[in-house]
Amino acid sequence: RVLRLFRILRLIRARRCFLFSFNIFQQYIVLSCIVRMIVLHYLCCDDLDLKKMRKVLLGLFALLAVSVAAQDNVYEFSVKDAQGKDVSLSEYKGSVLLIVNTATKCGFTPQYKDLEGLYAKYKLRGFVVLDFPCNQFGEQAPGSISEIHEFCTANYDIQFPQFDKVDVNGKNEIPLFTYLKKEKGFAGFDLEDPIGKFLDASMSKKNPNYKNSPDIKWNFTKFLVDKNGKVIKRFEPTAKMSDVEAELLKLL
Repeated sequence: RVLRLFRILRLIRARRCFLFSFNIFQQYIVLSCIVRMIVLHYLCCDDLDLKKMRKVLLGLFALLAVSVAAQDNVYEFSVKDAQGKDVSLSEYKGSVLLIVNTATKCGFTPQYKDLEGLYAKYKLRGFVVLDFPCNQFGEQAPGSISEIHEFCTANYDIQFPQFDKVDVNGKNEIPLFTYLKKEKGFAGFDLEDPIGKFLDASMSKKNPNYKNSPDIKWNFTKFLVDKNGKVIKRFEPTAKMSDVEAELLKLL
C-alpha cells in the first residue's frame, strides 16, 4: 500500500498536467481522496511516523496551491479538436482569442457570418475565433461534429478552428469553461434587443436570481482573451458585434 501511494504521488508530481486537466473542484476531490488514504494508512501503522506524514501532506497541499495558481490563463487548458485529438491552448499564445459556444439551429446562428468576417479581417494581426459547439441550450446543436462542421462551412464558409462538441455548464462542463465563467460572470442581456428582452423575461420567470450565476445562459456567449491568455471581457449573445470588434481592436 505504501509503495502504491508513493507511486501515485510521484506520478502527480512528475506530470502535473494530469491534475491541471481537472477543474478546481475536481482537483480538491482527487487530492482529498489521496490525503484520506495516506492518513488512514499511517493511522493503521504500528510505527506511526508523524513527521513523515506531515511532510507528505504539506507536499500535497503545496501541489494543490501550485495547480490553482497555475490556472491563471487559458494556456493551461487542453481541449478536443473535431477529430477528438487533444489540443493545448498554449498553441495560441500571443494571439487575441474570441472563445464562443455555438449552435447551428439557433436564432443567433447567423452570427457565424459575423464571426467569420471578424476572423478574415483580423487574422493576419493575430486574432483567432475558437468555436465550441454546444447542445445544452434547446438542443440547438444536434448531430455529430462532422455534420456541424459541414453545415458551417457550407452555409458560412467558416475558416476558424472548430472544436469538438462540449458541455459548458453542469457536471460535464469542460474545465476551460469553468475557468472562463470564474473569470467573467454574466454580463447581462441587451434589453433593447427583442430577443434580449425575451430571454431575460423567460429566465427571470424560472429563476428571479438567474443574473447572479456565472453560468452560460445561451448559445453564442463570447469570451475575449488577450495575448497573455487573460480573460478580458464577456459578451452575451445579444451584444452587438460592433462592440465585440471595438474591444478586440484594443488588444491587437
